[in-house]
Formats: sequence, C-alpha cells, structure tokens
Amino acid sequence: MLVGQEDLLKTKLKEIFGYGQFRGNQEIVIKNILANKNTFVIMPTGAGKSLCYQLPALVQDGLAIVISPLIALMKNQVDQLNAFGINARFLNSTLSKGEITRLKKSCINGEVKLLYVAPESLTKVENVEFLKNVSISFAAIDEAHCISEWGHDFRPEYRRIRDILGQLGNLPLIALTATATPKVQQDVVKNLHMEGSDVFLSSFNRSNLYYEVRPKQNAKKHLIKFIKGHKGKSGIIYCLSRKKVEEIAELLRVNGIKSAPYHAGLESQVRMKNQDDFLNEETDVIVATIAFGMGIDKPDVRFVVHYDVPKSLEGYYQETGRAGRDGLEGHCLMFYSHNDLNKLEKFNKDKPVTERENARTLLQEMAFYAESAVCRRKQLLHYFGEEYKDDACKKNGMCDNCSHPKEKFEGKEYALIVLKVVKQTSQRFGLNHISDVILGNKTQHVVSYEHDKLEIFGIGNTDTADFWKTVLRQTLLFSYLEKDIDNIGVLKISDKGEEFLKNPEDIEFTKDHDYSDLGEEEESLKETINTRAYDDTLFGLLKNLRKRVAKQKNLPPYVIFQDPSLEEMATTYPTTKEELAQVNGVGMGKVQKFGKFFIDEIEKYVNENDIITASDVVVKTSAQKSKLKVHIIQQIDRKIDLDEIAETNSLNLLQLIEEIEHICYSGTRLNLDYYIDQILDDEKQDDIFDYFLNAETDSMKMALEEENNDEFSEEELRLMRIKFLSEYAN
Repeated sequence: MLVGQEDLLKTKLKEIFGYGQFRGNQEIVIKNILANKNTFVIMPTGAGKSLCYQLPALVQDGLAIVISPLIALMKNQVDQLNAFGINARFLNSTLSKGEITRLKKSCINGEVKLLYVAPESLTKVENVEFLKNVSISFAAIDEAHCISEWGHDFRPEYRRIRDILGQLGNLPLIALTATATPKVQQDVVKNLHMEGSDVFLSSFNRSNLYYEVRPKQNAKKHLIKFIKGHKGKSGIIYCLSRKKVEEIAELLRVNGIKSAPYHAGLESQVRMKNQDDFLNEETDVIVATIAFGMGIDKPDVRFVVHYDVPKSLEGYYQETGRAGRDGLEGHCLMFYSHNDLNKLEKFNKDKPVTERENARTLLQEMAFYAESAVCRRKQLLHYFGEEYKDDACKKNGMCDNCSHPKEKFEGKEYALIVLKVVKQTSQRFGLNHISDVILGNKTQHVVSYEHDKLEIFGIGNTDTADFWKTVLRQTLLFSYLEKDIDNIGVLKISDKGEEFLKNPEDIEFTKDHDYSDLGEEEESLKETINTRAYDDTLFGLLKNLRKRVAKQKNLPPYVIFQDPSLEEMATTYPTTKEELAQVNGVGMGKVQKFGKFFIDEIEKYVNENDIITASDVVVKTSAQKSKLKVHIIQQIDRKIDLDEIAETNSLNLLQLIEEIEHICYSGTRLNLDYYIDQILDDEKQDDIFDYFLNAETDSMKMALEEENNDEFSEEELRLMRIKFLSEYAN
C-alpha cells in the first residue's frame, strides 16, 4: 500500500467515522481488501466488522456490494452511512418500481458508494443484468455463517451467492461473521470458493460481559426483579415465539417498565417505530424474537435476557454480543429449562433427517453449556475453537460459575477412562456412544461394532450417564479430546491427550448444575412464588397469627389466608395495604377484613431484623388477562346461568369454576345462590356448609373422600366452597 493511501485511510477514519485509531484487526483487513485479496473476517459482535468494508469502499473507485440478510439491518446501516454523508443505498423488496429505477441509474452513474442487497434480490435476473453495467470494486458477504447448514441462521439463498457473483466478473470477496465454529468456517470458505484466502480471526472473548444462567422457575418474577435492578438502562429480552414476545412485553408494561415488542408479525410501521423508540431511548426494553438486533448499532445495551433457551450457542453468542458494545458493563442472563429444549426438539420433527440431526446436535451443545458449572467464557470460546487461558473471568467473577463455583472433584482417573475408550473404539464415535461403552449399555450401535466385547466395556457402570457426559465435556474443554471438523460429533484424542495418556497428571473437574427436577413453568401468575425461598421464621409467626385470628373470628384458619399466601408474605414482606393486596390469594377484600393484623406483624419483624422489603418484585397481572375475570363477575352479577357463561368464553364448567375460584381466593365476594339453588336443596347446602366450617383444610380431595357416598359431585362441592368462602372470608 502506498504511504499516501495509508494516510488517507487514517484521515477518512477520523474525518468520517470520528475514530482516532483502528481497533483490533481492522487496519490489516482493510489493507488486504485494498490489495484486491479475498478476505475472511471472523470478529465478535461490536468489534467493528462493518468498518472493514465501509472504509475501503469509500477510498476505492467503483461501487461496493454488501450482501446482507435482513432488511432492518440494511436500513440501519444505510441510515448511519447517510448521516456520515456517504451515499449508501439498499436494494430490496421494500422499494417501489420507480425507486428501483432511480436507484439503478444512480449506481450506473457512479453516485452510490455502497449498495446493500438482500440475497433474494441478488438472485433476480434483472438485478444481475443491472449489476453487469456497474463498475464494482468488491463484494462483501455479511453474516457469512448463513451459508452453512451448521450455522445458527442457515439461509439456502446464501449458497447461490458465489455463482451469481461469478457472473459479475472476478470480484475480490470479503466474507464477515461474528459467529463461526471451525466447521462453519470450513463451509463458508468451501462454498464461496475462497480457498487460500487470508483469514483474520479475532478473539471471541467479550471481557466486559457477565454471563449467567438461572433455572426457569418463577421466571416472570425474577425477570421483573432483574430489570428493576437495571432501572432506566437499555436491554433486550429474547423469546422464541411471537406470542411469548407479546405476553412478556405486556407483563413488563403493566409493571411500570417502558417496553415494546418486536417480531415479524407486527405491521412494519409498528415494528420500525418500536425499534426507533428503543434506539432513541423512548423505550428501555425491547422484547423480541431473534430477528431483532442484527446490525443495530446501539452501543449502550446494558443487558440481554434469553427468556427462552436459544436454538444454538452461535445464536446465543451473537445475541448476547448486542450487550455492552461500548466496552462498558453488559449482563447476559438466560433462563434455562429442559421443557424449552423439548419444545425446540418438537419444532424440528418435520425437518429432513440431516437437518433434524444437525439441529439436535446444536441443542445438545446448548444444554451442555447451560448445565455445566465450568467457566462460561471458557466454554463459549472453546466452542468457537479458541482456548481461554486467562484467569480474568475467575479473578473478576465475570460469570455465575466463576462467581459461585460448584464442587470440584479429582478428574485424572475419569479422563484416562474416557481417553482409553476413545482410543479402543478407533476415534470414530461421538459422546453418546463413548458414554454407552463406559456404562456397559448394550445398545444396537454398541453391539453392531462389537464394542461390548472390549476389555474396557462397562468400566464406569457405577456412575450415571450424566456424570460421564460431564467428564467427556470437561476432557474436551481441557483439550485432551478434540472435535473432528469433517465428521460432526466425532471425538478424537488430541496431541495433548496422547501426552496425558503417557504421563497422567492431576486435574480438577467441576460438578454440573442439576436442572433435572425442573417441571413445566407455571404460567399463571397466581402460582409464581418459590415456596423454598420464604423466610421460615416469619412464616411461622404468620401461621401462629392466623391461628389466633381464626380463633377470634370463629373460622377455620384457611379461610383467613391459605399457606401459599403466607409463604409469599414471608418472601416479599408487604408492609402496606396495597402491597398486601398484591399477594396471591389476598385481594383488597381480605386486606380490609384481616390485613391490619398481618401488616403489623410483618412490619414489626422487618424493623427488628433490618430487612429490605421486596415490594418491587411483586408481579402485577395485565389488564388483558383480567378481562375474562371482569366478564365473569359481570355475568354472575346479572345471574347468567354458569353453563352459558362457560360456553360464551369457550370453557367447560370445571374450567369456569376454576376461574371463579381464582376470583374468590383473591378476595372478591360472589353470590352464586341463583345457580346453586337450582342444583342443591337447602338441606344439602347446609350439610356441605357445615363440612367446610369444621374442616381443617379446604382441600377438594379430602372433601370428596369425606363425602364418599357419591351424594355430591365435584362441581357441587366446589361451588359450595366458593359460596362458603365468599360469605366468611371475603
């Protein structure tokens, strides 16, 4: 490169983009492009990939083509370049015929420096013919991982790019991505015919990001508490479905958080407004499907939350990379449950066999990452083929596993077993097969290869499959094993592993997190209290108080408040009527009747024990969710037959009764006499009434067992329980 050109680069960098110096590999990449060499750039999100092709496009003659997968990404980058005074345009399906004609004329006349093109637009014959008449400097393929079936966002159109660009002459190519495993890198190079190209690989480490995984229990409550702990800061929450995006955005809104949804199902004007509001800080939190954020240059996103488990570690890495792009703090939180993985497995069932297997392998890697108690940073970097030797994460506590280390165990003998099995099975198999041999599982696969006859078969059968998979993964992380790039899933012994077999040394492995007991998350906000988190001492005090109040009022204790309500009080410490009314199963009716006793007791306890109350984590239900309840109350007030109310709301009778119970347990008094009188005579009503008045619990199971003469149906007992609670508790 000429000295004058080098000076020009630095001048343009400062003059147009406002930077005094290049970052990382930017300068060497730009020089490579200006030398007309094919260039492959792997650089983490936020490290300045875009500048690598934008700057050379400005200092060279001709038009640079940028192939980009998303319209939102194109618009954002074009808007930014236009703001810098650069004539950049995009060609995609949003343009009218007249706009396309004018754009093509400007390109042919040499007025446009960068043209962003969707891969679908590039494949159209008329656009290829138009580009043949334009002087093109080079072509940039952004988000190049989309080429690979092993990439997290595979786009079949990307596989046609090389052939189409070939029709435009022998153009220099620059392929760029933030997320490419060694296998994906191989696929990109092969598909674009870029063998021998210069590869610039930056570290995948984002040292300013804090990584955390939490079990997906009471996720809504924890989410609100987390966001309120980042009050006024910008954040992104990712969900897998549009429905969940809408639900979470509404949940945040009614809890006083400025939030908005973003997904492909929204009208484009609404979607763009929500995106712009987020960029302009009118909205603090955007709740989105994964489409949001690609190419969005918002440097001050302080947190990224994955409410649902992502489909792959590449996707997770790219999405978390949207936090802290300014180099300041970024908190990356993921809620994890096996149920999310099961749902994603079901989504894949209709895919072709190969694609389904690929998707399953990616999900397995995601599960390994979430469940492992090894440094998150070490795992992520290892996945992308980079060894993390630094102890900064551990020293600074920059992931949950380094901040709160799990129990360690001596791993030398276990690692030796793993390596011996890999060797004796000819280094041709994956994690599950190796695990089966160690455990002594005579699967069809194991028997067909006669691995059940190996001396080492069943050597580890006193431990579990999960344990051996942990050992296998950590043997990989310690680089004693390595992945075979050409044969996905196959594990081979590395040079380091061979040395370890000859000269074993002590190594420390870490026990995994155990998420196996996680059930389906309860979506009803009435059940979102983690019963194991309450204050035992306060709970005991409240139970004793309930007993005294019940005795004074001559009522069974459960009529005052049920145990789940007391547990929540012992979790959130409500000290005002408004806070107490927010507790599940309370409501303002019960607050007026019994609340003062409990508020006084809690306040006294809080003051004596110097406790900071957690009223900011009370989850409020949205007005939308309350519509059904309001409608039911109105219909009952009008004495509409319950069967008719159920039918109107697409419920069966038992489902309707369940809704009425929720209303009643929240403290609203309902008069169902008009309906009960039709199905039960006075004597039967009195019998059931007396039962509940003297019972120690309102358990329906016990009531049915007590009334085992089949005289009363479950519907009758439940309706009478509602009548009883309405008259005595509300």
